[in-house]
Amino acid sequence: MSSLNQKTNWAQFIPLATVFFFWGFVAASNDILIPVFKKAFNLTQGESQLVSVAFYVAYTVGSIIYMIISYLTKGDLINRIGYKNSLALGLTISALGTLLFYPAANMHSFPLMLSALFIVALGFSLQQTVANPLAIALGPIKTGSQRLTMAGGINNLGTTIGPLIVSFAIFGSATSGNTDMSIESVKIPYLILGAAFLIVAVLLKMSSLPDKPVAVVEDEGQENNSRSSALKYPQLILGMIGIFVYVGVEVSTASNLPAYMEKNLGFMTKDVAPFISLYWASLMIGRWTGAVEAFTDNMNTQKILRFVAPYLAFGIFLGVNKFMNHDLTPFYIYGLIILVLIFADMASKGNPARMLLIFSCCGILALLIGMSTDGMTSVYAFTSVGLFCSTLWPCIFTLAISGLGKHTSQGSSFLIMMIMGGGIISWLQGYIADLSNIHISYVVGVACFLYLAFYAWKVTGILKNQGIDFDKKISGGH
Repeated sequence: MSSLNQKTNWAQFIPLATVFFFWGFVAASNDILIPVFKKAFNLTQGESQLVSVAFYVAYTVGSIIYMIISYLTKGDLINRIGYKNSLALGLTISALGTLLFYPAANMHSFPLMLSALFIVALGFSLQQTVANPLAIALGPIKTGSQRLTMAGGINNLGTTIGPLIVSFAIFGSATSGNTDMSIESVKIPYLILGAAFLIVAVLLKMSSLPDKPVAVVEDEGQENNSRSSALKYPQLILGMIGIFVYVGVEVSTASNLPAYMEKNLGFMTKDVAPFISLYWASLMIGRWTGAVEAFTDNMNTQKILRFVAPYLAFGIFLGVNKFMNHDLTPFYIYGLIILVLIFADMASKGNPARMLLIFSCCGILALLIGMSTDGMTSVYAFTSVGLFCSTLWPCIFTLAISGLGKHTSQGSSFLIMMIMGGGIISWLQGYIADLSNIHISYVVGVACFLYLAFYAWKVTGILKNQGIDFDKKISGGH
């Protein structure tokens, strides 16, 4: 039976969303570990960045391991053991990684700390391979990208509160000025996190999540799914490049913003933090906006939620920064920029290809404004890139795995592998900044968005040739 007219299965989606929260919680908390490790192990700035390298490279390594096992066993690993079991296995691997923090802290070993983070992310790699297509499958295809957007919003809730909780657990009252901390302070918070991984693994194992969702295990006799490998589908090949440049522009825009504000605008380092917080909050704002269609089919309710959801997320950002005693005055004007996001989302009409095209063009415009202006105008422009990156992951992912059928999990693994773009594109922008200046280096992001706009245009024709038309699926669902 087609998933076109089925309802979103919230009883299954909600427990699945917990793993998205974990990814954001841990990834953003790495920003706390970097300065802690730098001081505790007497590292250079370059050496401290190995925390990020170990974490993100693990995604690629995990995908490669998955493909090797599937090849050697002559069958897709996830299809064999099931989606639910694969999620539980991924969480267990991540839990094992957190256990390594205990001996690593006792031995004062930086390599063992990196190994712990690597194993945590290795488990995340398997979880992402399973959870992303599963989120799309738990309801009608017309709202698949919106469900993935919603899951991304939960991920960003993790990125918002993760650093605060980990910072408090590690530093305690050090926020008041005491900076004398021991590397052993990381043991307890990560052991608690490991216990949480195991609890969620058990709960997911006992949940009603499907082991082989119908939407991603289609009739192998269908012509569209008769190809021997996921790599035989052009939408996936082009989508892999899309994920690479998307993660690249998302990470590099934020990672180069502090240096721009300090060097070009004279900001103190401590005064940059709220703007970086706003950038990541912008992804939450955009994802909450893009997820409203997954809640209801009522058009009037959707119109209301499109305005309520983003400002609710913006309110969370303001609340967190108020709690941290930051001056909120510079941020109120950002509420007007959020209107651009809302109208862009409405113009997309729920079509992931159209949304990818519109948001990519908005991203290009934001970067060009940032590059051609100075002062706070440029800061707001660069920060707004977070708004227009917010829904690109689910759009690209949905388009790239559409029509893959029995090869869906394999295709998902290939897409997860391309997360490494976050490190490579960031390095490339930094290299260009060294050759010229940080202001000009944002041309790298423009190039990334240009490719994404091309992919949005190209994949529409590719999918239509395979009998997949998202406009028809959307209209058919109302």
